[in-house]
Amino acid sequence: MKKILALALFGLAAVAPITVFPAVAQTVAAEQTVTFTVDNMTCALCPVTVKRAMEGVAGVRAVEIDFEARTATVVFDTAATNAEAIAAASANAGYPAVAGS
Repeated sequence: MKKILALALFGLAAVAPITVFPAVAQTVAAEQTVTFTVDNMTCALCPVTVKRAMEGVAGVRAVEIDFEARTATVVFDTAATNAEAIAAASANAGYPAVAGS
């Protein structure tokens, strides 16, 4: 039985066309990191609001808030968004942000 199965499989492999899939080009997204100066952060909940607003922008990958320095460091996909859109999201939440570096 095993010989018959092996021969059948070998026969199918010999008859079946071999399909070679072309290499699929992968798009590598360009990431950018920008540190924003964020105004109006005065309490412990302010950084949470700023972080949520910035993370809500499509293409934002990471947001780190430094409450003491009043800054937000954001890593984002440049193909999906830009620093201006992230600053606008923060401003819309009541915390104007200015892109630094």
